Formats: sequence, structure tokens, C-alpha cells
Amino acid sequence: MTIHDTPVPSDARWLSFAGNTDTAPGHGRRIVFVAGDEEYRSEEALPMLARMMNQHGFECIVLFSQDDESGEVDPETLDHIPGLHLVDDADLLVLFLRFRELPDKDMAHIVKHVESGKPVAGFRTSTHAFFYRENPESPHAHWTWNAEKPAGGFGGAILGETWVSHHGHHGSQATRGVVEEKNAEHPALNGVTDVFGPTDVYGIRSLPEDSTVLLRGAVLEGMKPTDKPVEGEQNDPMIPLAWVRERAMPDGTKQRIFVTTMGTAEDWSSHDLRRLFANATLWQLQDEGKIPEGGLDAPLVGPWEPTPFGFGSHKRGYKPADYREGSPWAKPPPAAPAGEKSK
Repeated sequence: MTIHDTPVPSDARWLSFAGNTDTAPGHGRRIVFVAGDEEYRSEEALPMLARMMNQHGFECIVLFSQDDESGEVDPETLDHIPGLHLVDDADLLVLFLRFRELPDKDMAHIVKHVESGKPVAGFRTSTHAFFYRENPESPHAHWTWNAEKPAGGFGGAILGETWVSHHGHHGSQATRGVVEEKNAEHPALNGVTDVFGPTDVYGIRSLPEDSTVLLRGAVLEGMKPTDKPVEGEQNDPMIPLAWVRERAMPDGTKQRIFVTTMGTAEDWSSHDLRRLFANATLWQLQDEGKIPEGGLDAPLVGPWEPTPFGFGSHKRGYKPADYREGSPWAKPPPAAPAGEKSK
């Protein structure tokens, strides 16, 4: 087990939370989160999850798609994520990407981590994380989402599936996570009973044989947690929503992978979805024996007012440091000095 007792130096281009070698179960191990999607507010979700996992002792680093001149967090910038060299020493890599096309030297850090067999987690659009439109001759272009070999590129080869479809109606049919009964004893599901999110269920054609389905997605009639599952073919059978893989590596070891097609910022308001990720982190690091029977604590740390999903709706004008303590727009305005009126 690697202990990172020297924190990553502070840098305006990314967000870092020093680990604690005395705090279990993280003990200063490093999680690198990479945020880069235009629709589902990964730039809000991943800092919150980093703050949460930092409470468990993990050193957590969040990298963002950014405007390369201003340094502003900009999910619409597809080719610039500063700090990817920090992935080299990650114990776990968490990706929330959509259609990125990174320079080869930056992409190489992600490729090295994945091909080393270290744990990888992918959320929502990470099934279609990469799209090589400008540089199809890149040595990494085989990971484009619609590649034929390997089928489905990164999503198909590593996570288990690429982009297929919206199975639920986008923006009008929310999702209820339903525990896969035959796998209910999996330690990642400890304490996980109530998972809801406003994003719709993604279509899945099939998963590799080394996959274990943890949750299936019940398509709901509407967008409220109290809405009932739709009757009929749309939920028969229900589509896999969260799964793990033990992917065979050339050296005989098995890479532990966690995937959920939920993940917009609002989805992570679900306590048990956060708990599922926290539990899965320990499973991926082969510390499943340290997962409590009721699951890990999964609190919201800092102000939390997630922005609804949608293109062109990300909060503008923020730098990585603005996400350190919580959603900056969720904080109450400062009180006016005595004798003055608020404006």
C-alpha cells in the first residue's frame, strides 16, 4: 500500500486535499478525480466527492477541463486538463469525462494508469470518455468511443460498455437504483438501500463476463423520488446501472473497476449513491474487509447546491480553488455591517 505523506504542492490549476496517514481507511492514499463533461456538471460533483473521501484520510486531487488562457473551469474545452501527470502516483483514478481529445503527452498518463492494472472508476458519460476527431492518427485513438477494435474504445474495453442510448426518456423519467438480488452481499452494497437520481437510465447492450451487476435502473414515471417505476417493457428487464469488473491483466492479476451510469451532480445528492462509491473505493483497493456492515459514512461536505444537467448551463467564472469548500454559489452572502442595509 502506497502512503503519500508528502502532499501535492498547491497549484491554481487543480484542487488538492492533503491526505492523513493516521486516518482510516484512506491512510493518505491518493485518489485523482478527472472532471470534463459538458452536460452533467462533473466539475461540481467530483470536488464534492473529493471532499467526502478526504474525510476518510485519502489524499484527493481534482483535475478540470479548463480554458488554457484564463484558467477558468470550462467543461466545453475538450483538449486541456492540467495536472494529468499527477495520475502517475494515483492509487485510484476516477473519470467523469465526455468526448475528450487530449494531447498525446497528457493522455499517456491515463493510459499508463489503466494499462498498469490500477483501479479505475467511471461515471455516466465516461462510457464515451474519448472522441478522436482532430487527431485520428494518435496512438491513443483506438480508445475513441465508437472504435471497432477494441469494440467501443475505452468504454467498451475497460468499463464494459460504450455509449448506446438513453433508455429512459431524458429529462422526464428519473431513475431508481434497485439492488441486484443475487449480488446483494457484495461489500460495495453494504448499507446501500435508497438510490435515486434525476438522470435517466442509459441503454446497455451487454457487459463482459467478468462483470458483477450491483444496481439495476428502474425507469420512473416522472422526476420525483416518489414516482413509481414505469410498467411494461421499459423495465422488463431493468438495465444495469452500476457494476464492478475484475478485468484480467497480462501478468495474471485482476484490475478492479467500478462503473455507474448515474452521476450528474444532482444524482450525488443521493446519500446511498455516495455510499456506494465510497464502499466501491475500498473494494477496488482490496480493502473490502474494512467496509462496515452498514457501509462507509458518506456525508455532504461543504455547501451543496448542484446545478441541473444541461448543455451550456455550467456556472462560469470559477477557478479550481473556488470549489475547495463547496459550491461557491451555494454559500449565503456575507452579512451587511451593522447600520448598513443589504444591497
